[in-house]
Amino acid sequence: MIEIYKEFVFDSAHYLPNVPVNHKCRQLHGHTYHLKIVLRGEVNEPAGWVADFGEIKQTVNEVLKLVDHKLINEVEGLENPTCELFCIWWFHKLKPSLPELIRVELRETPSSGAIYEPKM
Repeated sequence: MIEIYKEFVFDSAHYLPNVPVNHKCRQLHGHTYHLKIVLRGEVNEPAGWVADFGEIKQTVNEVLKLVDHKLINEVEGLENPTCELFCIWWFHKLKPSLPELIRVELRETPSSGAIYEPKM
């Protein structure tokens, strides 16, 4: 088994409706998110890869259209878009098209993020 990964960068705005009224994250603000997806599998012959990076990019870009330069609170399933819940959302959006997907990492700042790796 081998793990491969691909990274993406996108910008979105959000606010956290379930934090105290005086919390700074209750206000509308934006992040430059860094998304890393990790797939695990056997190297398939004759191509010599687990999955085609071009196909991975195409799959992720379809989902990116929903959130890039958008207010993510308005996206179905992201009404309370904490980094943790957004990371889980990404996993479930991608897993049907990327069965080898095992982990999603999402950074909302250079020093803050979430990792979702469900037990399979």
